[in-house]
Amino acid sequence: MSLIERIQKDMVEAMKAKDETRLAAVRFIKTALLKYKADNMKEADEQASQQILNTLLKQRRESAGMFRKGGREELAAKEEAEITVIEGYMPAMATEADIEAALAAALAETGVTSAKQMGVVMKAVQAHLGGKRADGKTLSEKVRAKLV
Repeated sequence: MSLIERIQKDMVEAMKAKDETRLAAVRFIKTALLKYKADNMKEADEQASQQILNTLLKQRRESAGMFRKGGREELAAKEEAEITVIEGYMPAMATEADIEAALAAALAETGVTSAKQMGVVMKAVQAHLGGKRADGKTLSEKVRAKLV
């Protein structure tokens, strides 16, 4: 079952259950996937779908942070509930041990010692994580710490 089919099925279930938070999040995902399809004249493949979901997650996290700064806890909580729903459609997060192992393997493989070549190491680390997802900001901080 493709992601769009799964989203459609979950949207119907959320409507039947009258789960407004889940319904809103699923609609955001569906809209983003359909926009990709309209813009590119083709269905989103697995990699494109994951990129779209990552973008949606990043937007929600930024919004939650801004709402917290502005003292709007109820809106921040709503954004965080949507983050939970979106994460349900993504692969599992990489553990600290997975990231450290991938980083060590990537550094050994590339032989990079300079922070100027951080991009090469980042690509290699992501390749070694193999399907697991990791926060890019955290990953870049770890790579930078090893290369400095």
